[in-house]
Amino acid sequence: MTAVKHTVDPLQGEMQQLGSAARAAAAVLALAPTTQKNEALRAAAAALRSRVPEILAANARDLAAAVARGTAASLMDRLKLDETRVEGIAKGLEDVADLPDPIGAVMAEWERPNGLKIARVRVPLGVIGIIYESRPNVTADAGGLCLKSGNACILRGGSDSFESSRAITACMQAGLKAAGLPEASIQLVPTTDRAAVGIMLTMTDDIDVIIPRGGKSLIQRVAAESRIPVIKHLDGICHVYVDAAADPRKARDIVLNAKMRRTSVCGAAETLLVDRSIAQAQLPGLVEALIEAGCEVRGDQTVRALNDRVVPATPADWDTEYLDAIISVRVVDGIDAAVEHINRHGSHHTDSIVTEDAATAETFLNHVDSGIVLWNASTQFADGGEFGMGAEIGISTGKLHARGPVGAEQLTSYKYQVRGSGQIRP
Repeated sequence: MTAVKHTVDPLQGEMQQLGSAARAAAAVLALAPTTQKNEALRAAAAALRSRVPEILAANARDLAAAVARGTAASLMDRLKLDETRVEGIAKGLEDVADLPDPIGAVMAEWERPNGLKIARVRVPLGVIGIIYESRPNVTADAGGLCLKSGNACILRGGSDSFESSRAITACMQAGLKAAGLPEASIQLVPTTDRAAVGIMLTMTDDIDVIIPRGGKSLIQRVAAESRIPVIKHLDGICHVYVDAAADPRKARDIVLNAKMRRTSVCGAAETLLVDRSIAQAQLPGLVEALIEAGCEVRGDQTVRALNDRVVPATPADWDTEYLDAIISVRVVDGIDAAVEHINRHGSHHTDSIVTEDAATAETFLNHVDSGIVLWNASTQFADGGEFGMGAEIGISTGKLHARGPVGAEQLTSYKYQVRGSGQIRP
């Protein structure tokens, strides 16, 4: 009888090696002192600065491939690196190094009548699998935050940013090596094969949590296939609501910044809502300012009646993340209608109200069901750096474990440490 030969798929074996190495590295990182982790972060920042030509050459290869594929200009902006952006990535790592170390922090402590002393203490999650698209800076942001929080990570960047992500990962690993930490603490999946994502989602022995950051199709796939807990980072269908009591100058500045500062980021506003009572007075100026800034405006019937350059909005527009110089505009009947629209059509990411009425603002802040809600501020502040977190892996649109910007502290769990003096339970 001929023996049956069992072969291991090469990609499966490669992914298992990544997982085993990450698990071993996580055991080291969990106990690494703050000074050593910070040394690795600063050394990685130095490596980024010293390797700018290599990083930009790698990015140029990604950009050339993206042009050949006919990638939209707005998505090219997410992919593009230059010296200023590389410096921003390096500075972000130094900012993370300057943050307090969340690991070992005592969240609460108390003593029981029997003398048991109980403390709830922050600990790392372990190994984090991060799946993301397009933006190569996420490689450093994710790696740096995982390192700071004592977690190993396996990164699966988008195929369009593969060369850039490899160059950045090499800098991160150089920082780890310089600090005497395992280089496997930060690993990049070394293939663009989409099958690698499917394998990651089943690696229950080696990965403790999956964080997907990208478009709706990616999130849906991860949610459907993952056997590992998921922290979702869904698309950013963000709103600005201009209330009846809005200051016209603030409204103009906030709307233009929220939409046009960078149209390709997840915190860019995609829908503008305006109270009907001020539509005739304020909406023409807002629409004209957007159009003059190069933004296509898609509006409802009331908006179109105010400017013949407004394109008719379809029902799909209210549920679309454009990531481009396009905005949908709708007139609503007050705060309740605005909240209802946002909660129905938004992605629970980031939404803002412009008003001088504090009571209306509080209604908005309390009733809009999003991870980030703002009063008289641009939605483009939806960023971990702007929240003082140094950086963030993304904006969580879920409600379990972490919500809003996910920084180092949000990448932790906790355990209870109980100290006794011989107590036994009666």
